Amino acid sequence: MDLTIEQARALDTSSRNGLIESSKRWPNNRVFYEINDEHTMEELVEIERAMQVIESVSCVQFKERTHEHGYIVFGASGSGCSSKVGYHGNAQTINLAPKCFQRFGTIIHELLHALGFYHMQSTHDRDDYIKINYENIRTGMERNFNKYDLQRVTNFGQKYDYESVMHYSGYGFSKNGQPTIEPYNKSYTNVIGQRIGMSSTDILKLNIMYNCNSLDETYESGPFCTRNLNLPMCLLKPST
Repeated sequence: MDLTIEQARALDTSSRNGLIESSKRWPNNRVFYEINDEHTMEELVEIERAMQVIESVSCVQFKERTHEHGYIVFGASGSGCSSKVGYHGNAQTINLAPKCFQRFGTIIHELLHALGFYHMQSTHDRDDYIKINYENIRTGMERNFNKYDLQRVTNFGQKYDYESVMHYSGYGFSKNGQPTIEPYNKSYTNVIGQRIGMSSTDILKLNIMYNCNSLDETYESGPFCTRNLNLPMCLLKPST
């Protein structure tokens, strides 16, 4: 995740993981993008597939840029995977180095940052669900485990989501091979940090954030909506 100065200042002691501020959402639910020539053809296919997956479960649309001022540029500098959070009204980079394509959900993760989501473990009530082992975190990386200002972000009324593609793994930023995050519900020890794709709650929150009509439907539940990576990611069924 690539924070602006303003967003870095928002790191605080209480929060959720979706931006409240409507100006940070993409106008008319359309995300314009460019892909530079740093990516291989195989990587281009995966980027396109990730965008199609998000389109298949929401009303968000990805469009190639023509003249728009606010847009995403997909790049591949260095070795990192990063994105600014939300819409910024100018060119903003989603950096996807070659290692970012090892797990398909990593691309989804960075796209959801750009759409307006922070990390799941930043929710204000996360300490009821996980333990942060600060003694195992790499020096200088502690801010990645902060919680965000409740005035800026929301969980849209949803419960804590261990299965979220926006959750760190148990060993994120570990300096010694020991866990930095431990879920109190031990059945989720090997689930947090999954990069298969969006959970059903990720999808629900995205639809709420962008006021999608698909809220008239409910998504089929399961360990992850993306066990089958063929489109559509999640099956829709009539709400009861």
